[in-house]
Amino acid sequence: MNGEKLASGVKHADNIAPCILGGVSLVRCIYPLDIISIASPDLFVTVVHPQIEVRTSDARQILRQQILLKDAIRQWGNIAGLVTGFLKNDLDLIGRSLEDVIIEPVRSILIPGFDEVKTKCKEAGALGGGISGSGPSVFMLSRDEATAKNVESVMKEVYNKIGIDYNTYVTTINKKGVEVISN
Repeated sequence: MNGEKLASGVKHADNIAPCILGGVSLVRCIYPLDIISIASPDLFVTVVHPQIEVRTSDARQILRQQILLKDAIRQWGNIAGLVTGFLKNDLDLIGRSLEDVIIEPVRSILIPGFDEVKTKCKEAGALGGGISGSGPSVFMLSRDEATAKNVESVMKEVYNKIGIDYNTYVTTINKKGVEVISN
């Protein structure tokens, strides 16, 4: 978490918790640290990483300091829906809940092609997705590998058209986390 503070100016466990524990992690609080592992369905993840720099500290600085109550209520509903979707293995609920009304509308302006990628990937069958961390990576969740590969093709098409170099990845959620491998 101290590494996150060095990189972004804020100490948090959003990245390190799922890395160490595997699967999906809910960081309920960092003072005191309270991390809850959440069972995750077998989903495929497609990621596009445009070869541009988005500094976490810069992405954090453009965020609004105050949000409307109606936006907070909508966001809380989406978070509750996402967690419930994972717990109940309800892929449709997960898809409906992958909507960020607070941070994504602001940070997405730092990622060329973001809106087109998100729209076209959902049209190609992705459940939904968003910005990975502060960006510039964008992730999409899919029910199956074939859909995830179609989503990857859409991502490639958008970034080829824009003319920005990128890398794409298709994978699954690592449910194990960190493990020691001995030779």
